[in-house]
Amino acid sequence: METQQEQLTTPLLTGGEGVIKVHDNIPSTSLISSEIMDDEEENSPVKQVALTVPITDDPNLPVLTFRMWVLGTLSCILLSFLNQFFWYRKEPLSITAISAQIAVVPLGHLMASTITNRIFFKGTRYEFTLNPGPFNVKEHVLITIFANSGAGTVYAIHIVSAVKVFYRERITFFVSLIVVITTQVLGFGWAGIFRRYLVEPAEMWWPANLVQVSLFRALHEKEERAKGGLTRTQFFLIAFVCSFAYYVLPGYLFPMLTSLSWVCWVFPNSVLAQQLGSGLKGLGLGAIGLDWSSVSSYLGSPLASPWFATANMAVGFAFIMYVVTPISYWLNFYNAKNFPIFSDGLFTSTGQDYNISSIIDNKFNLDVAAYEKSGPLYLSTFFAMTYGVGFAALSATIVHVALFHGREIWQQSKTAFQEKKMDVHTRLMSKYNQVPEWWFVSILIANIAATIFACEYYNDQLQLPWWGVLVACGLAIFFTLPIGIITATTNQTPGLNIITEYIIGYLYPGRPVANICFKVYGYISMTQAITFLQDFKLGHYMKIPPRTMFMAQVVGTLIAALVYLGTAWWLMDTIPNICDTNLLPSNSPWTCPGDHVFYDASVIWGLIGPRRIFGDLGTYAAINWFFLIGAVAPLLVWFAHKAFPEKRWISLINMPILIGATGNMPPATAVNYISWIVVGFLSGFVVFRYRQNWWRRHNYVLSGALDAGLAFMGVLLYLCLGMEEISLTWWGSNLDGCPLASCPTAKGIVVQGCPVF
Repeated sequence: METQQEQLTTPLLTGGEGVIKVHDNIPSTSLISSEIMDDEEENSPVKQVALTVPITDDPNLPVLTFRMWVLGTLSCILLSFLNQFFWYRKEPLSITAISAQIAVVPLGHLMASTITNRIFFKGTRYEFTLNPGPFNVKEHVLITIFANSGAGTVYAIHIVSAVKVFYRERITFFVSLIVVITTQVLGFGWAGIFRRYLVEPAEMWWPANLVQVSLFRALHEKEERAKGGLTRTQFFLIAFVCSFAYYVLPGYLFPMLTSLSWVCWVFPNSVLAQQLGSGLKGLGLGAIGLDWSSVSSYLGSPLASPWFATANMAVGFAFIMYVVTPISYWLNFYNAKNFPIFSDGLFTSTGQDYNISSIIDNKFNLDVAAYEKSGPLYLSTFFAMTYGVGFAALSATIVHVALFHGREIWQQSKTAFQEKKMDVHTRLMSKYNQVPEWWFVSILIANIAATIFACEYYNDQLQLPWWGVLVACGLAIFFTLPIGIITATTNQTPGLNIITEYIIGYLYPGRPVANICFKVYGYISMTQAITFLQDFKLGHYMKIPPRTMFMAQVVGTLIAALVYLGTAWWLMDTIPNICDTNLLPSNSPWTCPGDHVFYDASVIWGLIGPRRIFGDLGTYAAINWFFLIGAVAPLLVWFAHKAFPEKRWISLINMPILIGATGNMPPATAVNYISWIVVGFLSGFVVFRYRQNWWRRHNYVLSGALDAGLAFMGVLLYLCLGMEEISLTWWGSNLDGCPLASCPTAKGIVVQGCPVF
């Protein structure tokens, strides 16, 4: 018989248009015991929210507790350190806040049961206690908000890596800190201004938050261990220990498990076979990774991906990787055979690595005469295609949202700007002291002023002029509201990185650091604003006092920025030749694939400029047709959906996801996608369909345990063995085992270590 805990399900992102469907058997009893609404009409007008989010609140629950500050700060620091630590590695791991959300539960209960409940300064205005009672859900939410600040990556670190490691130019820690903090906090200013349109209206329901809300309820509902079974906490600990122990193999003893490419073993002397079979440098036919970092490095945990999204990703990956790329390569488009079939490198026309330093003058700008002498820059077939895919995905997103969600978004946008009856959640939140708007305006003005100061006073390091800062901020502010509405209603977030690179590349060509600074300020400040708004809505659903949320977000963001930059600076100073694949040992994990791509983009868009790459002076002008292809593709799906409405599978085709499937490649490789798709199929289709009870109880818990176990063992291996340069060298240390996969196949092209055709 199912227990009440088993009946509580985590909402699943399903359906072709990003709609969340939840099961109707969520218990009606709430974890929080006051202000229960008897009238069902008081609930949210959005059914998914009504089924998932409790319509009760207890304003007397303590929130700003000692254990919240301790666990929240530790979670933020730990996730920030681990995510930056793993970001420079060949298989970077992004540890989400779900790991901390699960892991802090037993710690919170332990602190509640062991810390003294003595009241200090009793009877005075300064009265407080370290232990105000049982560990409660509001404390847990705030800890997770802290952890969210340390989840993912701090995009501005790419600027520091590009300048300090790749260009080998001077950038100080102080300037780096200003850039990191301002880019992380800048979007907070206009997020607060837009919260009345994107948080308070019930129609702005932020689907992704329902997963965490459901998980909070599951973790705080009392659970009795079934006979012969395990509680969620017990399952988490077992899975964590197994993940921790197993990572000794791919992390140290047997690195080849990261990418097993058996085709290369069968054909050790064939360039063609290794191009086809290599999981790291080729198309990955038959390759698989038996390493959780191979599975989750770039795409996140497949256990959290809805099956419809995984299927769209699989189709898009297969089409680009196994149809478009081979045809383009073997038909020799853009002299493709002169270069590797899969690479994020920059090449001369003869297949040699392009000497970027030779085309930079002493002011760190493009030396046009030297560039014309060296000749145009070339990209590998796949790298060129990824930019085309990026163009297509951007236009496909706009057209898809307009066609499938246009009327809905228009109606919800009008509603958001009108005075109307508050839904139950907004009404419950109205009794708390709201954050004054001038707080957000002050943050915005202070950050813009600090950014302009840094860019003007330290222009020799950042290159970006004051007007570039204002244009970037204006671009981000302009797009925050429409993209926020799209994200809040469809769970899709179009990116601005391509637009920002294009704009500044034409306005201010020949300056690579100015280009990447503009991109980060224009793109990430908008993305950060969306993240802050999503956190606002999570606090809105869980009835966290707004000023408390404000404090947690600001403090968490500042702590994360310091830890991310400190960790990156430490690694860049202590690991010899970090990111330099020409000088690092062949089995070194410190190859910085994400930073390589960011650096290459700074050369393409910033140093050389889009006009000399994709414009009238460039080699790849035809790639711009991908904008049109992306715009037309959703139209075809829309017409098919209208023509055959009874064919439900047509509505599950999501062109932005399908076309943009390979958007993370490079730095992601074929083995990352193949392993991710396989695990996603097993979890999202097989287990969910045939073992749904198990999936409900353990799927997200397993994801968090695998992330956490790998992370702790990875850091332990580095501290105990990596820093002492103790390594093993045997055939199992040879990652991929496909040395010929990166060879060109054109006649007469000579590359060291490759046969000449």
